[in-house]
Amino acid sequence: MSSPADRLARQMRFIVEADKLKEVFRQTLVTQSRRSENSAEHSWHFALMVITLAEHSNHRPLDVLRILKMVLIHDLVEIDAGDTFAYDVVNMADQHEREARAADRIFGLLPADQAAEFRALWDEFEAKQTPESRFAAACDRFHPMLLNCLTEGHAWRKHGVTQDKVLARNAHVADGSRTIWEYAVRMIDEAVGKGHLPPKP
Repeated sequence: MSSPADRLARQMRFIVEADKLKEVFRQTLVTQSRRSENSAEHSWHFALMVITLAEHSNHRPLDVLRILKMVLIHDLVEIDAGDTFAYDVVNMADQHEREARAADRIFGLLPADQAAEFRALWDEFEAKQTPESRFAAACDRFHPMLLNCLTEGHAWRKHGVTQDKVLARNAHVADGSRTIWEYAVRMIDEAVGKGHLPPKP
């Protein structure tokens, strides 16, 4: 059994490693300076979204603290695996395998009990079988759509993404929140109307 000092040392190694998420950059832009958003910023904004919008989940009551834990650890795997753009078919093919290896390494820095807890939360998010993971996934998918709408469709236009692809890729938002999905569809329609998202060819 490890000593308290050894346990704290492992926890600190994990905390230091997690700081690297601030240097993983995404395709989405932040709304003011229009620079690339980093994954740590995404996790924070995504967590705030969960707290604010939990009342719109399809399932209530929700364990919001459990969702927040999922949210704050879910993208740590990008430290090793990088951010995979949602419409990058080639890199999406082995995304889960790359991220699972990263989860093993990064969560493995922690004491065994916390490593097991964090990995179980990560797996729960990935499986999208519980009410909490479905709502987490809904907010996770909604967030980049929102930023794209607020930055004139930057990532969509850069990569030639069209309306039908956005709707197909994100339809499972409705599994976590029909209300948020309905809002998203209206938001996407407005983006098409403004010329920020090309319509279906």
